[in-house]
Amino acid sequence: MKIEPGYESIATVLQEALDQAQSGKGKERHANDLPFEEQPILAINRMIGSPDGLVYQVIKKSLESKRLLQIKGKDAAIRELLGVMNYSAAAIILIREQEKPKE
Repeated sequence: MKIEPGYESIATVLQEALDQAQSGKGKERHANDLPFEEQPILAINRMIGSPDGLVYQVIKKSLESKRLLQIKGKDAAIRELLGVMNYSAAAIILIREQEKPKE
C-alpha cells in the first residue's frame, strides 16, 4: 500500500482495524476459519439482500464507543471504533457486490 507523506497516522489506524479483523476479536469470535468475504458479517447481509445490518452495527458501535470511553477508558473505546471501521468495510464490500451486473 502506498502511503503519502502526512498520511502515516491514518495508515496506522487502518492497519489496526485490519489486524483486529484478521487476528483479533473478529477472527476469534466470528471467522470460523473462513475468508472475510464468507464470514457471517457478510453472509447474513447477503441473505437479507441489504447492507442495513452492517450500517446498524456501525451506528451501534459508534455510540457504544462513547459510553466505553467514559466507563472503561480509551483502549475499550478504540477497540469499538476499530470494529466500526471493519463493519464499514464490510458494507462497502457488499454495496460493491450488489452494484455488479448479474450474469
